[in-house]
Amino acid sequence: MVQGTRGELLGHLAEAVGSVTAVHPTRVAIDGPPAAGKTTLADELAVVLRGQGRDVIRASIDDFLFPRAQRYPRGEYSAEGCYYDTHDYDALTRVLLNPLGPDGDRRFQHAVYDRATDTVLSPAVTTAPADAVLVFDGVFLMRPELIDRWELRIFVSTALEKTVERAVIRERRVSTRAEVERRWRERYIPSQQFYFATARPTHHANIIVHNDEPQTPVWETQR
Repeated sequence: MVQGTRGELLGHLAEAVGSVTAVHPTRVAIDGPPAAGKTTLADELAVVLRGQGRDVIRASIDDFLFPRAQRYPRGEYSAEGCYYDTHDYDALTRVLLNPLGPDGDRRFQHAVYDRATDTVLSPAVTTAPADAVLVFDGVFLMRPELIDRWELRIFVSTALEKTVERAVIRERRVSTRAEVERRWRERYIPSQQFYFATARPTHHANIIVHNDEPQTPVWETQR
């Protein structure tokens, strides 16, 4: 394991992206529990890569949610529902991951859903350069149906209890502490525990970022 500054971590991740050899865009997964720091890390990595002259496609699993009326068939606090019913993986692979993959034509859509308005989207199709980088953050990205769709797999690890406190702070303007804690303890944390037990994401990750202290992260590279 290596401990360093935030900048050193980002430099290491950018170097890992640069080391990927492919004739199609490099698809980078940034996985981890809710409130682990995935989106922040993905945004920062995208800035570094663009500064190096790479064409970056930035997208998130939140862009591939099912509409709210469809994603709670087992109840709003169901951990199984969180894992099985929340995200449209068929659309994700069809409009984004497969087109950017080895057999794709690089014509992609970056989203199918707008969370702010809870509406289905159909953005214009864009053609990616062959040397583009997709930086994609979200939960459950190393589940069996997605595991082979990434050239680089990064897992952001944070103690699950710490994610509760981060979520309380992050969502304090829209939810009470009791609401956030219930959502995390009944839905998000059990779904992550199920994911760890069945998909073993840290076993598949190329790089694990221990993000309990974001400004002094610890990371390890796995073969």
